[in-house]
Amino acid sequence: MSLNKESKTYLEDYKTYLLVEKNFSKHTAKAYYSDVMSYLLWLDDTSCLTVNFAKVRDYLYFIQKFNYKKTTLARKIASIRTFYKYLYRERLVDTNPTTNLSAPKRPKSLPKFLTTEEVEKIMNGIKIDTPAGYRNRTILELLWATGMRISELSGLNFGDLNLENNEITVFGKGAKERIVLISDKAKEYLESYINTARPLVAKGFPLEPITDSTPVFINNTGYRLQNKTVRNVINSVVENIELPKHVTPHMFRHSFATHLIENGADLRVVQELLGHASISNTQIYTHVSTKHLQDVFEQAHPRA
Repeated sequence: MSLNKESKTYLEDYKTYLLVEKNFSKHTAKAYYSDVMSYLLWLDDTSCLTVNFAKVRDYLYFIQKFNYKKTTLARKIASIRTFYKYLYRERLVDTNPTTNLSAPKRPKSLPKFLTTEEVEKIMNGIKIDTPAGYRNRTILELLWATGMRISELSGLNFGDLNLENNEITVFGKGAKERIVLISDKAKEYLESYINTARPLVAKGFPLEPITDSTPVFINNTGYRLQNKTVRNVINSVVENIELPKHVTPHMFRHSFATHLIENGADLRVVQELLGHASISNTQIYTHVSTKHLQDVFEQAHPRA
């Protein structure tokens, strides 16, 4: 099986459509691109422009034997749907064969979060006696204080900082801009990192002059810090303090939202701070909060 020239052209144009017009993140666009490529390879000599509903359904029957998770199947169906919406919009097909395609319901799972005590234990487990260590502590302080995604944090430039007003501009999914607020403690760490630790992180490597487009967080060669480094930092700290949880950078975001709601924050405010497009995405944290209350009640009440 191989992609013919026609399919390759449609696939590349589709990728551009996802990134430029749909404003998908690079990660999501890559996943959709890969899903549609697999579908086109399965079609082999059959043109994607002549496919009907029955043919698409046959493909779904085919991939079910791989025992994908429901979330993965739902994404693959969404990818093909979006592909044909694009082809239909471009008037390359007369009808959309995926119109009546139904996706499996995604299982609802509550996001995992850290308690305040666990966050403090992680923070205290970071050695800040080196420039890189101080940078790492600053990163986790910011994740905890703002609810930023690690991609948003690693993408921060100096022009995004408004520390006088305790504000940071971040660019989330789909390049959507929003303002996040930082605590005084996180601000102190960030200012100290910028003034003292950052110039020493890339020891022996010249740093570019700071402009609005200069990255805030850098690695030991002076280039922008990558998401993988943040994950490695958290993994090494958690391993050293033997925390009985698998901790990911995203758990700091979940913890930020959960603790805000537990302490009475308005759901709409949390939605704005997280950059959720829909309030339904934020409502999951009310369920987490309720579950937490139930657990506390069962542990504390003598007749629970």
